[in-house]
Amino acid sequence: MNFQQLNYAIAVSRKGHFGHAAEECDITQATLSGMIKKLEEEIGFEIFDRSLHPIVSTEKGKEFLKLAEEIKELQEEMFMINQQKNKLEGSIRLGIIPTVASTLLPLILERLISEHTKLELNILELTTEEIVRQLRERNLDFGILSTPLPNELELPSEEILYYESMHVYGYDESNVQNVSAKELKNKKIWLLDEGNCFRNQSMAICGIESQENSKSNINFKSNSFDTLLKLSDQFGGYTLIPDLYFQSLSKRLKRKTKSFTAPIPVREISLVGISKSAKKDSMKILADLIREEIKPKLNTSNYSNKDLDIIAM
Repeated sequence: MNFQQLNYAIAVSRKGHFGHAAEECDITQATLSGMIKKLEEEIGFEIFDRSLHPIVSTEKGKEFLKLAEEIKELQEEMFMINQQKNKLEGSIRLGIIPTVASTLLPLILERLISEHTKLELNILELTTEEIVRQLRERNLDFGILSTPLPNELELPSEEILYYESMHVYGYDESNVQNVSAKELKNKKIWLLDEGNCFRNQSMAICGIESQENSKSNINFKSNSFDTLLKLSDQFGGYTLIPDLYFQSLSKRLKRKTKSFTAPIPVREISLVGISKSAKKDSMKILADLIREEIKPKLNTSNYSNKDLDIIAM
């Protein structure tokens, strides 16, 4: 038995298909099947029930694969023993939701690259559900997304990075400074497309059960805050935007944006992972760097926790 055989078995378990697992492992299906067959002969029982499609593990196979996952995590820790203290090295695969990526990454990447010269960072913009799925399949090391997650999506490792307040765009350039969520009920609210957790949070704040609250004959699906602001300018109505995006706006657009009265609705942004052990040091280093760079820039640093209202997905 060797690490390679365990990795092949884990790949089949995740993919439910020998062919797809072979593609992921970059070997032929015949080679993968042969290696797993030798492994099964060595341990004395079948790991997979090949009569079912997709392929599933046997009862003994489930126990074996759980231990194989634990061994894989320990293997990763072994290779990280030589990593310099307080330095990120090697390859890290990071998933990040789009509504965070566009504002967070420009603020942290320069420092991250300059301070951690031996780091290879691979970043993917993905939905929350896709990040969780790929973390569970070990295709990602970490994810940056909005928490708290629903019970079915919860992950074992989490570092809260920051709390980001919401703002409302769509007002004239009046002297009104703050608005309450109640004022937005029954108003036209431009929302991001389904699949964006920020859409769900916006609907929760505004008391929207569905897009049917629209008083317009236009219902536009967008993945861009820029587009929503332009729609609000042209057709009226409001849209919600996060604080870091608000800070990137011109002075003219900022004057059309209002803050909420306390308790201020905020989204909780966290760094998450699937393992409590492997790469835990890397997770802590990355989380600390992000907190140091971002927290001072947010207006939530001026409020106590009792003045913040965390909006779930």
